[in-house]
Amino acid sequence: MEFGTRIFIAFLVSQVVCTGAQEEEEKAECVPGFQEKEYQVEYSGGFLKDIPLLQVVFDDCAGNEDVEFEVSNPDFLIDENLNLVPRRDVIDSRDVMFVHGVNVHVDDMAQVTIIGAPSRSPQTLREILGISDLMPYRSKRSLLVPPMFVPENQRAPFPRLIGKVISSDMKEDHIFRLTGRGADQDPKGVFSINRLTGDVAVSRALDREAIAYYHLQVSTTDLSGRLVEGPVDLDVSIIDQNDNRPVFKEPRYSGEVLEGSPTGTTVMTMTAYDADDPNTDNAVLRYIIVRQLPDKPSPNMFYIDPERGDIVTVIAPHQLDRETLPTTQYELEIVAKDMAGSEVGLTGTATATITITDRNDHAPEFTHSLFQASVNEGSTGVVVNLTVDDRDDPATGAWRAIYSIINGDPNQNFEIQTNLDNNEGMLSVVKPLDYESSMFHTLLIRVENEDPLVPDVVYGPSSTATVNIIVMDVNEGPVFFPDPLVVIRRENIPVGSFVAILNATDPDYLQTQSIRFTVLRDPADWLIVNPFKGNVTTRAILDRESPHVHNNQYTALFMATDNGSPPASGTGTLIITLEDENDNAPYVFPSVARVCEDAKDMNVVVIGGRDKDIHPNTDPFKIELGKQPGLEKTWKISRINDTHSQIMLLHSLKKANYNLPLVLTDSGMPPISNNTELKVQVCTCKKNRMDCSRAGSIQTNLLLLLCLVLLSILCL
Repeated sequence: MEFGTRIFIAFLVSQVVCTGAQEEEEKAECVPGFQEKEYQVEYSGGFLKDIPLLQVVFDDCAGNEDVEFEVSNPDFLIDENLNLVPRRDVIDSRDVMFVHGVNVHVDDMAQVTIIGAPSRSPQTLREILGISDLMPYRSKRSLLVPPMFVPENQRAPFPRLIGKVISSDMKEDHIFRLTGRGADQDPKGVFSINRLTGDVAVSRALDREAIAYYHLQVSTTDLSGRLVEGPVDLDVSIIDQNDNRPVFKEPRYSGEVLEGSPTGTTVMTMTAYDADDPNTDNAVLRYIIVRQLPDKPSPNMFYIDPERGDIVTVIAPHQLDRETLPTTQYELEIVAKDMAGSEVGLTGTATATITITDRNDHAPEFTHSLFQASVNEGSTGVVVNLTVDDRDDPATGAWRAIYSIINGDPNQNFEIQTNLDNNEGMLSVVKPLDYESSMFHTLLIRVENEDPLVPDVVYGPSSTATVNIIVMDVNEGPVFFPDPLVVIRRENIPVGSFVAILNATDPDYLQTQSIRFTVLRDPADWLIVNPFKGNVTTRAILDRESPHVHNNQYTALFMATDNGSPPASGTGTLIITLEDENDNAPYVFPSVARVCEDAKDMNVVVIGGRDKDIHPNTDPFKIELGKQPGLEKTWKISRINDTHSQIMLLHSLKKANYNLPLVLTDSGMPPISNNTELKVQVCTCKKNRMDCSRAGSIQTNLLLLLCLVLLSILCL
């Protein structure tokens, strides 16, 4: 080898070594192959079949797919978990084994030493691989693979030479092999290597924006395909060309700026992207405004920062007045140019729409200082719409009006609300007005905005207005007083008795009108009214126990009508509270009782007294046997409380129906008594069943029963 060639190879080696060391320091890249090259296993008389000895550590840096392992001793294999496992029971093992792992990403080997294995003839790696003396095993790398660079978008002819791989110990029967993405992996055939010279070529034009970097491997093999050296990494970088225009994410952008904003206020930021290499000027962008529409009051109202893309205001604050500008929207045509804005740079465009938003710098003003309206007394609703002017942006808080009544409404008869459609103030009567009380009302109304005014603007005299309301007279119906009218009367008073005097007055006291009374609703038809005087008298007996009386009160409705044009009427209520009289006799309950003819318990039933009257004309009740003689020989009544008593038999009776005479007296003044009967059925009882079927046909009078009792006494 010539001296100059040796110097060139040494230079390439130093570049590759320095580059590799630098990349390892900066990127800490994964190194494909066995992560541990040497392993040890202790021999203890042999190895049992399928019992793992150790686990190798292997990583091809691409997921370990389709890795094939081969062990120099055919009695062993590497399983799917990377364990070294005997295929059979092994007694005579060698003291060294080699494990070979290979796939498209890596080709590497590791050594396993058997400690304590029986001595035997030595075996070398060359023997394991079957390498002859003409191909000695080398421990040092002799492949020199420099990094290579290819400009994108090259033109034909192809293939084009891009670099050369050198082997310092290349034999005649050795050939170069290129593998990896871009060679034998997709996209296949991009790069190729001359098998004899090591020249690396590219076969077609490349696009850096599609693939910016290719990582390949170079190795040497003999003619039979056995690996001699490698693989060694070959890195191919694609050199960028300015072949991509800047692109804005959106074709149109929108921003807002408040009117009166200070000069230099940021409105929005425009951002474009360039797919070229960001580490070159090909992707360094500069922004400019090429057109503003409209161009009034100045063609340079806005400025864009060339590097950041920030759009800011240039116009003076007093000129940025939404109400005086020719439009509230401005369109800017923005251009982004790469190559740092140089003349040869590529461009991309977008449109920025800037809206001048409103601030509350104009107070609302009434269109008139005086508004007038008329309203009928007694009515409600909107009486007048108040109109205002506001130069601020409609449908914003700076334009929407809020109205308030600041004077002239002490009784809160009026209310004002904003019409959201046209911003007018709707003045309404919410409490009916009375012509006789006040014929005129003067209101002072103020209007403000929802949003506060800017500091240098205040509400002026035009923000208040006067409203004159004229109340129109309407014939109003008479009004009863009091309503309702409540009186107390005793029930059962004679027909024609006085009940009450109705009092109704006409609110239209400025007019002389007469009033006529009529009965509007009288459920029991008990009352009549004098049509002119309003005297109410009875036309029937008042009965507190009537179904038309509720809670001792009877309610009637009357109407008073004036003679106005047209006539007007009003209604009033009369409530009569009825005092009770003892006019209802008490009665007994229950009215029927049953008892077994052979009953040992002589208690027949507990009876009680009831009365339609109310206290004190009801209980305590006095319950006694009838006046017939001899009843006390068979029956007995014992008082339990004010309303109930116990009926008892003094001896057993035959099966029959008996009518027991009773006398029930209330506590009214004077008291009322009621002669009544309790039907007692004496029945046959067997096994908790009561048979009263035949008892109903025997109508035995207690008088006959008494006669039989007297006859038995005389016989004695």
